[in-house]
Amino acid sequence: MAKPTVVQIRLESTANTGYFYVTKKNPRTLTEKLIMKKYDPKLRKHVEFKETKI
Repeated sequence: MAKPTVVQIRLESTANTGYFYVTKKNPRTLTEKLIMKKYDPKLRKHVEFKETKI
């Protein structure tokens, strides 16, 4: 069977609250690690989230 082109990744908060988002990424087109600014409900503000493996 062929490998799936899209993989699931985990976006962890850089504020060390333990909060994370799970999203999908195509590793063929996005080769670098994702860094996104998203909402952290534990801090109640927007912080950077970095990609880690699931």
